[in-house]
This record gives sequence, C-alpha cells and structure tokens, in this order.
Amino acid sequence: MLNIKKVFLVSLFLFPIVQYGQHTDEINSNRPGESMSAFAVGKTVMQVETGVFGIKENHSLSRYDAYGFGMDLEFRYGAFLENLEFIADAQYVIETFDYPMNIVDKSDFKQSVLGAKYLLYDPNKGYKREVNIHSWKANHKFNWHQVIPAVAVFAGANFTGNHNPFYFSPKSEISPKVALILQNHLGDGSWVFVTNIIGNYIGTDYPSLSYILTLTKGINKNWSAFVENQGIKSDFYSDAIVRGGAAYLINRNLQVDASISGNFKDTPSVLYGGVGVSWRYDGRYKDVYLLTKEEETADKIAKKTNTQQGAKKAKK
Repeated sequence: MLNIKKVFLVSLFLFPIVQYGQHTDEINSNRPGESMSAFAVGKTVMQVETGVFGIKENHSLSRYDAYGFGMDLEFRYGAFLENLEFIADAQYVIETFDYPMNIVDKSDFKQSVLGAKYLLYDPNKGYKREVNIHSWKANHKFNWHQVIPAVAVFAGANFTGNHNPFYFSPKSEISPKVALILQNHLGDGSWVFVTNIIGNYIGTDYPSLSYILTLTKGINKNWSAFVENQGIKSDFYSDAIVRGGAAYLINRNLQVDASISGNFKDTPSVLYGGVGVSWRYDGRYKDVYLLTKEEETADKIAKKTNTQQGAKKAKK
C-alpha cells in the first residue's frame, strides 16, 4: 500500500477573475514541480521548460552510492483548440553507480514521453460571482465554488529503446501513459492546488500508479514558492518524494526557478537539486473572450432578433 508522507489540507476562499481562455498574461509553467497543470498554454502558443539537476543516491541493501546529473526538457504547444495542448517531455541522465567491487556508468534518456492534454471542464468559464452591495458578510463568506476543480486529461506514450541502460521491461519500448489532472485556484487567486493521478508504463511487466500533489503560492508579482508530494507504487520501484522550491518571473514570458527533492527511505535514499528556465512565445495568439451565462443569453437573443429583423426586411 502506498505510504503517504505528506497530506495537504486546504480550506480557503476563491475570488475568480478568469475572463479569458487558456492563455494568461504571464507565463504559466509546470516548473519547478513535477505535476502538470490542468490548463493549456493557449492556441498557437509555444512554451519551452528546461533545466539541469544533480543526483545523489545511496542504497543500503544493494550497497551502492550513485551520483550524477541530468537535463530535462518539456516542449508544449497549443494547437487546433484553445483547451488542447501537445507535449514532448524528455529527461537525459548521466549517472555513476559505485558498488563495493564494481563501478557502473549509465547515460541515456531516462524519460521520453509524447502526448496531449485536454481541458474537459473549467469551473470559472462563464462564472461571475455576484456582489452584495448591502452585506459585507455575504461577500466574505465561504465560497463553495472554489471547491470545484478544473479537470483535464493527459494521454501519451513512453518511448524507451531496448539498449537503454534504464530499460526495465521487455514490453517497455513503447507503453501508454495517462493522467487525470485537477486544479483549484484558492484564496485571493494567489494559491493554486494541483492534483495529478497517473497511470504509467501500462501493459508492461511493471506498470505504476502514482499521484502528485502541488501547492503553489504567489508571493508577489515576481516570486512564487511551492511544496509538493509525489507517491509512486510499482513492483519495480515505489517511493514517496517531497519537493520544494521557488520561481522568479523575469518578464511576462520568461521565468527562472530552483528546487530540491528528497525521500524518507534508504532503498535507495535520493536527493535531487536543480535550476531551470521557462520561456514562452505567444506572438500569434489572439484573445478568446469567455462569456458569462448572462452574456451568452443576451448574445443569443441579439442574434435571434437580428435574424428576425433581417427576415422581415427580406419579405418587404
């Protein structure tokens, strides 16, 4: 059974200010955490998220020490639909395993994933919180609308060659990966809580089921910080990992970050630390305005009225 090391309980207020589509005024990166956000980057928008990290491991039973470094790269592109995003995610690792009587070097792509993410439901689409001008208490009471998460799904595939030293299953050269993604905007909108439930290496000898919980806080217009808990359950590898870090917004399309990760066991114990950068190109993006329910109704009535008036003129 999966051993959960951290549990995040959040009970805050939501003040929704979402009026446009997937695209945001400032870059919305998945870094420096490992979870995926529910929202796409926006149609025609291209985003690159990359970084380098150092690795230190120790396995008490296999009696090895491991050290090395790696680089990860995620390419995101919005195409066809405002809420559809295509993703290429790769991680290259160079690692040395030091056993009592042997030293083994490994270097290759530890992860290579191609897939797509689709936003199924946005609770703030068309939502407008009513303001009670007669009651301060009514305007500041708990808003249950914040409990409803945005919902997205991811579907893709892992690509691992059989000569890859990180290859672990005869059926893992190409294997499906799917994820359910939930996202809540909390408090004044500066808190974001993301949940990922992931099925990976499906159909191989060692399929895995994992979760990622990420809580991010926008500190000011430039700084944000996050804490994250990831649990992995598999016959090949199981673990519970915690992460923490911060990101700094240089400009609306450029962000830098730093993070550290660790676990609580010694088979193996792991420690990762890294820095990264996220860059976005949105020069061809066109704003998509989301109408509230009242605006949608008014728009339908106006179109119907215009059609009827046009028909009357045609008869004359």
